[in-house]
Amino acid sequence: MGWNYFLQWFFILPFEIVVASFTINYWTQGSVNPAVFMAVFLVALIIISAFGTLGYAEEEFLSSFIKLCAIVTFIIIGIVLVCGGGPASGRYGEYWGTKLFDEQPFKNGFKGFCSVFVTAAFAFAGTELIGLAASESKTPLQTLPSACKQVFWRVTLFYILSLLMVGLLISADDEGLIGTEAFANSQASPFVLVGKYAHLYGYDHFINAVIVISVISIGLSGIYGGSRTLTAMAEQGYAPKLFSYVDRAGRPLYSTILVLAVGFLAFAGTEPKSGQELFDWLLGISGLAALFTWGSICLAHIRFRMAWKRQGHTMDEIPFKAVLGIYGSYIGLGLSILVFIAQMYVAIWPVGGGPDGGELNDAAGFFKTCLAFPVVIAFWIVGYIWKRPTFLTIDKIDLDSGRREIDWELHRAMEEKRARANIAMKVVYKLF
Repeated sequence: MGWNYFLQWFFILPFEIVVASFTINYWTQGSVNPAVFMAVFLVALIIISAFGTLGYAEEEFLSSFIKLCAIVTFIIIGIVLVCGGGPASGRYGEYWGTKLFDEQPFKNGFKGFCSVFVTAAFAFAGTELIGLAASESKTPLQTLPSACKQVFWRVTLFYILSLLMVGLLISADDEGLIGTEAFANSQASPFVLVGKYAHLYGYDHFINAVIVISVISIGLSGIYGGSRTLTAMAEQGYAPKLFSYVDRAGRPLYSTILVLAVGFLAFAGTEPKSGQELFDWLLGISGLAALFTWGSICLAHIRFRMAWKRQGHTMDEIPFKAVLGIYGSYIGLGLSILVFIAQMYVAIWPVGGGPDGGELNDAAGFFKTCLAFPVVIAFWIVGYIWKRPTFLTIDKIDLDSGRREIDWELHRAMEEKRARANIAMKVVYKLF
């Protein structure tokens, strides 16, 4: 599964560079070769990566602040537009409400519903990065609980509320949305179209700029996550020893170079047709790989909790626990399996039928959707032949190797501080 996780991040970088060039096209309208902007973005990422974890942290802080301000602004403006408070010259100059609900929520029926799971999984990928960051944190006891809680609020704010506004204001059939001719036309994100249709002059350009910053930020996360994963596998003997090298500044040098090198794959998508084709393949690989990653995380947590109990430990020895405990992991694992089954279903019987006019998909269409599955199986077979691992029963799972010593005095001091806090601060500690 380590190689699967590496694969997920490995192809994030060229994917995001292609997406960034799509986004820039809103301004250039195809007048500038996308390769120019791809080169600019790649050079910028190389420069930031040269600063290691510090560069990643500083960029994430700045980009997260910009994205937070943009999303909060968008939600407020979206509510105003839904209520008809937009400029009279625009589309939302009168009460808009739920006009688009007449289109029905399940476009293309059950197949259409199932077909979006991989895209959704790709969008949520990266929330597990706090686990990698915790391993490099000097004070995980303080930072990890807060980071986990912030993931919930980021998902609620960035995804649920913002997409609710998009669903209310932009039709799924809108001709302005990015489609197969993304390079040729000035098509755009639905967030951009809201500002354009509302005649909020300049706001569409602001949102488009924020999207460019966001996709570059995700590309940097791909470099960070991919390089750290490859280095960890090399240290454990599951990847060439070369990639275990870490320089004096704490940067996994050769792993970072390899991940950056795959960024040049984006240049294969400089033409409209090839760009969309590359976009689809990379999305399919990374999105489905994320499902395998989350499923394996849930399974690992289940087995960890079972082993922890079997080997005589109590939950009081764990200072920070998952909110839903082991049951949340059972739910997560079950949902991951169901989503994978749904994805296989639409890969075989795609929305709108196969390319030859029949109900079944062809081989290219199937693997474009489910390529990560045979790749994961291949990784497992090679790993099994190479290492010949034996299945560990829960009483033989090693719970101590690499485990940090917990500063219980610091933990008790933190608990006492929270206990003495006023009601307002207790709410803050609980939520954030």
